[in-house]
Amino acid sequence: MAAGVVLPNRFLAAAAAVTALVVCAAAPPRADSLKSGLDVAGFDRRVAPQDDLYRHVNAGWLERTAMPGDRVSHGAFTEIADRTESDLRAIIEELVARPNRPRGSPAQQIADLYTSAVDEARLAQIGTASIQPELRRIASITTPRDLAAEAGYLSSIAVGGPFGGTVGIDPLNPGVPVARVTQGGLLLPDPGYYLAEDPALVAVRAKYEQYLARIFELAERPSPADDARAVLALETALARISWTEAQSRDTALTYTRFTLPRLAEEMPGFDWSAWAKPQGIDRSPAVILAQPSFFKSFAAMVPVVPLPTWKAWLLSRYLTAAAPYLSAPFDNARFDFFGTVLTGQELPRVRWKRGVSMVNAYLGDALGRLYVEKHFTSAARSRVQAMLANVVEAYRGAIRDAPWMSPRTRHEALEKLGALSTGVGYPARWRDYGALVVKSDDLLGNWQRALKFDAQYRLGNVAGSAGGEWVLPPQTVNAYYSAAANEMVIPAAILQPPLFDPAADDAANYGAAGALIGHEIGHAFDDRGRSFDGSGAARDWWTSADAEAFDQIAVRLVQQMDEYEPLPGLHVNGALAATESLGDLGGLSIAFRAYKLSLKGRPSPVIEGLTGEQRFFMGWAQIWRSKERDEYVRSTLQTSAYLPSALRANAAAANLDGFYEAFAVKPGDRLYRAPGARVRIW
Repeated sequence: MAAGVVLPNRFLAAAAAVTALVVCAAAPPRADSLKSGLDVAGFDRRVAPQDDLYRHVNAGWLERTAMPGDRVSHGAFTEIADRTESDLRAIIEELVARPNRPRGSPAQQIADLYTSAVDEARLAQIGTASIQPELRRIASITTPRDLAAEAGYLSSIAVGGPFGGTVGIDPLNPGVPVARVTQGGLLLPDPGYYLAEDPALVAVRAKYEQYLARIFELAERPSPADDARAVLALETALARISWTEAQSRDTALTYTRFTLPRLAEEMPGFDWSAWAKPQGIDRSPAVILAQPSFFKSFAAMVPVVPLPTWKAWLLSRYLTAAAPYLSAPFDNARFDFFGTVLTGQELPRVRWKRGVSMVNAYLGDALGRLYVEKHFTSAARSRVQAMLANVVEAYRGAIRDAPWMSPRTRHEALEKLGALSTGVGYPARWRDYGALVVKSDDLLGNWQRALKFDAQYRLGNVAGSAGGEWVLPPQTVNAYYSAAANEMVIPAAILQPPLFDPAADDAANYGAAGALIGHEIGHAFDDRGRSFDGSGAARDWWTSADAEAFDQIAVRLVQQMDEYEPLPGLHVNGALAATESLGDLGGLSIAFRAYKLSLKGRPSPVIEGLTGEQRFFMGWAQIWRSKERDEYVRSTLQTSAYLPSALRANAAAANLDGFYEAFAVKPGDRLYRAPGARVRIW
């Protein structure tokens, strides 16, 4: 996902139907009636784009923009998110003000869920009463079977179970729902936080232990400090058996199919049946483990670690998950550690923003339907569809020209491109939430009921198989490609300036939204997309020679990424960033090709003294304007597959010949790479 928000290890929607890629779109307005779509007044004329495209384009924004206290990073995407959030707040508060809202209607559900989230006085009045039933459940665990059953229950409602996962289609047998489970058990961002001897991380561990003791004290445990030490030791042991983020992104290694009897036989020590039943996984024909060695080691640990330690560990996970829905002491404890210590965030998000986020999370389509009616025009949709059609056509040409693809693989790639399903703005089918009970005075209950409702929905209906539903609601500031569905979706909310400006000329829009679309589609044809064919079935359609040629390209890019040093002494992990950096490079090069197609052989118009080619690359740089806290950058360098924003702007452009032609980049310029050193994917 190009905006930096990833859906890791998750089965996404199966495509319901192939969306036509050739659209009947209204022609864009005349170029002489359009603006550039760029903040030209904010350009730093002292910095040449050949030396630092990012700084040249974004200096004015960087100088006039303060980091919000409730953010760890702030840039173009969060500006769009803030704008969208305000639009959603207006819609919600209009519903809240309505006197009559029929029970079970979207208006009632949205208004009451929001009201429950913003009513701090009610949360203070409840105190710990709302969590007592779960505290008693965990306290009543007396056997390993009880432990497994409770772990399964907590996983079923996504509130602190030991493993992550979902139910979705089986890539080896599309259409059949199976359970996919990923490793878990750690509350710190990465195993390195537990194991590294870096003084900064040692200090984080000490503060984490203090956080654990604090929440155990709030839950009135008799020995909170002892519990905290035991939980930290247990999680440290789990960190030692956890896979790295880079390993977990390797598709070939993360598909291991088991039945429950086989799990019990090959991974003894943990009661897999008791764990599976509360989640409905016992009804699944198979369980796919993303990191099999982790689960085997975990199962072996269960009878060795004392049961009271496991209970404290489950409790810590539950309390951490539930804290935002509890009274201020729990909420503040969580923010002080996970917000301030881990990311440098200064202030928690205000209540109304948290209320909007909660409605987005659990009634996304109901709110999204109202959003697109007010804020997404048919003209904007048609123009983006036309851009998308050109991006697809550019891919068609690039695949035909790709020197690293063999004829057989090229044929398969073109077939996969032809089968690609696309979505712009909003889905063909809206999800129905009528059976979800929402109360205006029960925040924790609303959260737990919504999680159960969602879990049951996933079990009963594989996402997307009912005909055109999306994984992300239309008010999401992001985009995605689903390999299992061979589907690319770009929701309405992200299609705002500077990502997409209906009043702007095509050039900057292609450099921004076009490159985003190209990035997502590119995942169909990269080292992960090779594992799924056009139908979404798991099948490697590359030859060994193709794989070797692609790997040579990737290795060269990894070497480039490894050179970057965002913070003193901290370098980018090129191997971790490789897939998304290839996505940026491929997406930008394809979007440039698509922009040239859109000109139909005509020279690009000059607007505000800039050629279309220059505006294209400046549009790309503009979307990455961002401020990021050092603590956040330090954390994401170890866990994120994405480069810091400034690097995303410059790194991809510096490999494209079109950038050199647009700005007459020459030896001696800081972004110059010799022709033989430029990495080309398309």
